[in-house]
Amino acid sequence: MLITDEKLKELLLNVKVLDEKSLLDVETYSKNTDTSLYESLIEKDIITDENLGILIADSLKIPFIVLSKISIPDNVFKIIPERIARKYKAIPFERDKNGVKVAMADVSNKMIQEMIAKKTGQKVYAYLSTERDIYSKLYIFKKDLQKSFDSLVSEQLKNAGKGASDAPISKIVSLIIQYGYQDQASDIHIEPEEKGTLVRFRVDGILHDVLHLPKNLHEQISTRIKVLSNLRTDEHMSPQDGKLRVELEEENLDIRVSILPIVYGEKLVMRLLASHFRQFSLVDLGMREEDLEKVNKGFAKSFGMVLSTGPTGSGKTTSIYSILKIINTREKNITTIEDPVEYRIKGVNQIQTNVKADLTFAQGLRSILRQDPNVIFVGEIRDSETAGIAVNAALTGHLVLSTLHTNDAAGALPRLTDMNVEPFLVASTVNVIVAQRLVRKICEMCKSSIEVTENDLDKNLPPEVVKKYFGEKKDMRIYVGKGCEVCHETGYSGRIGVFEVLSVSPAIKALISAKKDSNVILEQAIEEGMTTMLDDGIIKVKKGLTSIEEVLRVTKVESL
Repeated sequence: MLITDEKLKELLLNVKVLDEKSLLDVETYSKNTDTSLYESLIEKDIITDENLGILIADSLKIPFIVLSKISIPDNVFKIIPERIARKYKAIPFERDKNGVKVAMADVSNKMIQEMIAKKTGQKVYAYLSTERDIYSKLYIFKKDLQKSFDSLVSEQLKNAGKGASDAPISKIVSLIIQYGYQDQASDIHIEPEEKGTLVRFRVDGILHDVLHLPKNLHEQISTRIKVLSNLRTDEHMSPQDGKLRVELEEENLDIRVSILPIVYGEKLVMRLLASHFRQFSLVDLGMREEDLEKVNKGFAKSFGMVLSTGPTGSGKTTSIYSILKIINTREKNITTIEDPVEYRIKGVNQIQTNVKADLTFAQGLRSILRQDPNVIFVGEIRDSETAGIAVNAALTGHLVLSTLHTNDAAGALPRLTDMNVEPFLVASTVNVIVAQRLVRKICEMCKSSIEVTENDLDKNLPPEVVKKYFGEKKDMRIYVGKGCEVCHETGYSGRIGVFEVLSVSPAIKALISAKKDSNVILEQAIEEGMTTMLDDGIIKVKKGLTSIEEVLRVTKVESL
């Protein structure tokens, strides 16, 4: 760290980012979770990573650079090898006749500066950048994965000497995982086909074909992954689930493994539980200030329920984890029951469900209530039994966080009554409901603006939405990604959330008790100022963060 924690605290107090009491809370959280003060400030949504970097740079009188907002020429980026850039957290980003500008997480590292100066024969100018920003830039600077894999696998096969059957399988499996991690894939699919094996990465929610392997490698790859996951290597006809841990340069990566027999062999899916997926705060996820305030009020209470809704892969668990990090203090006993436990949070008691041992959500929840908890996180409310226990826990002085599978925030309330929870109990316990989807962000490297007409928008959006956000203009300017090497020609890089946050007001409580349907509740929430997911998405379109196509893809507007 460039400055001491004491100096950082002084800076934060001077610019009034927080007061002394709040700072003490963050320090306590930092000690309890073994997290740096810098990371704790970001995790608790006190300040953004970029603003904290600017604050430190200003105090040290060092220029600051945000790499995610600039384009770096390939020849400049390659001044130092990627492994060196990753190790020393340094990226050259600009070069002209005056010298080379280098973004560094630690500008006091003279060795890397001297190395660049010696290689280029030019003066080096050090700029401060945050570690997150540098790592993000390194991730998106990967080239075409198919070509990379082809050359790497060809090299492995050639080194094996006798052909594909003798290829060093452990190395190939390691390369697949390593490249998946570096490309920020959430899942790796290894699928047997009639004449070969297809490897696909899920990046930003979309599956991409990245590699074709010889058919006779598939069984060896499958066996290698089974060995690493402590699964049965002689079982080929039944599904198997396991987990493994891989030591990468950046971190120890936890991976969930699912194996399923299909027509041409065993399909393997690996879920990468990387730290760069769990570092997000609610602000990082794209929640607007008004919605954030509603959520903060919801979990600031010592009892009641905070619900997160949406389909699989919409970021529900990430949002709940972000809340848990904020409320995780030494004075609270926080216990979770999850299926599975995706990420470990220091200071939180996390329980993994186990059907064979009769440790279901309902049974686990009953046991948790005997453990004197303050906060309970139930991974998902799936049935009437779990719903009933969760609601009773919220009534008896516990803060309960959970997830539900419903299309929108208002739909969560009738869903609970469908699970045989009395309407008056739902009205009494639910504090706030967050519905969300994840949309792909427009790639900053190839973002450009285009002009669209009112008629173009009317084809896809309800007229009232067009009028509300674009006014009476006949021509409007929005943003798109043209596609480049950085985003693999998709026009998108990274994801952001679109949210609707329903705060349960007295009027909405009355509607719940009267057993009104979700449409009536939704109308009342909108009347009280709730922004729907579609509205939040259009706001992000106007800001140039995402595209209309992405918003429509995840919100599924009925007029389409």
